[in-house]
Amino acid sequence: MKAMILAAGKGERMRPLTLTTPKPLLSVGGKPLIEYHLERLQQAGFRDVVINHAWLGEQIEYTLSSGERFGLSLHYSREGEPLETAGGIVRALPLLSTPGNDWFMVINGDIWADFDLTRLQPPAAGEQPAIDAILVMADNPKHNRQGDFCLKDGGMLCEACAVKEGETLTFTGISLLHRRLFEGLTDQAGKLGPVLRAAMGKDRVAGLHHDGLWVDVGTPERLRALDQQLAVQEP
Repeated sequence: MKAMILAAGKGERMRPLTLTTPKPLLSVGGKPLIEYHLERLQQAGFRDVVINHAWLGEQIEYTLSSGERFGLSLHYSREGEPLETAGGIVRALPLLSTPGNDWFMVINGDIWADFDLTRLQPPAAGEQPAIDAILVMADNPKHNRQGDFCLKDGGMLCEACAVKEGETLTFTGISLLHRRLFEGLTDQAGKLGPVLRAAMGKDRVAGLHHDGLWVDVGTPERLRALDQQLAVQEP
């Protein structure tokens, strides 16, 4: 199975830091943010990783190169002008599918998490064959108190469940997706959110609850806070 890191955004909320550096290469804990993803993917057994890029993408390729020093083989999906998340995945599909395995992992390049990627596995043969996506969910952070989706008792996700306040969770940006989720779509498909919501409406999206550390590194303030937190954890 292959993995993809979404790294094509302009990082406008991170300005002025991202005026000269693409967001995945911003340093936290002494190394670029994207390197944490590469290390965790390698530790989880992945060997082929696709990275899409647009804004200052040549810096990403120059820094990471072929991926050999991470024990990985890196492949780049060059977008020129950045596509939205679903469109970027559709553009990269020829690099992601493997014979006999239409599942692949997708990780947002602007997050940090201590989630064990080996927990995210495709359904066994004959088990819930209609599932098109498995999303890793986290407790709601301060900047997203309302959450994104509800995780039902059976492990499926829904957008508008009849649940009590506080039972929603936030999508971490880590997921396992099946190729059929994108059937009929082009690289102009837009954001991934509406694609996932449409699949949820058909009860085809499952969820896993991660109760460890997860950070949406979307602002300079959160970047600094994470950097300080990781510095404290250093031996």
